[in-house]
Amino acid sequence: MLSADIVWTHRAFDALSVHQLYAILQLRTDVFVMEQNCAFQDMDGFDAQAVHVMGYRQDQLVAYARCFAAGVKFKEASIGRVITSLVLRGQGAGPVLMQQAISCVEQHWGVQPIRISAQARLDNFYGKLGFVKTGAPYIEDNIPHIEMLRA
Repeated sequence: MLSADIVWTHRAFDALSVHQLYAILQLRTDVFVMEQNCAFQDMDGFDAQAVHVMGYRQDQLVAYARCFAAGVKFKEASIGRVITSLVLRGQGAGPVLMQQAISCVEQHWGVQPIRISAQARLDNFYGKLGFVKTGAPYIEDNIPHIEMLRA
């Protein structure tokens, strides 16, 4: 079972080890820059304000998201940089990762609305997790995105 073989943890930026930070930046580059062929400034100055959700399989980072308190990225709490590595795709890891991220937000800041800036092609995926489109699609880093809110 997928959830049984992934070990989940979350850490504030200052609690990340050098090895954890390196693995996070490597996974984000692998997926967002290399796979999606998108040159953008990944290190955007917000990592220090995030709680980082990490999923490990046999000591390898295979899933990741970062969570923010309300008022940091949006008026509401938010989740971003949601990634599953290629080795997990198609195994149901995405919803498990998002549930971990939602739980992280609730554990750190309480139950509240959560806003995301989702790649528009994933609106159905996020819709199944309770997120609803809140505006028109827009282009961010040459990729169509849409804001979504989970009340």
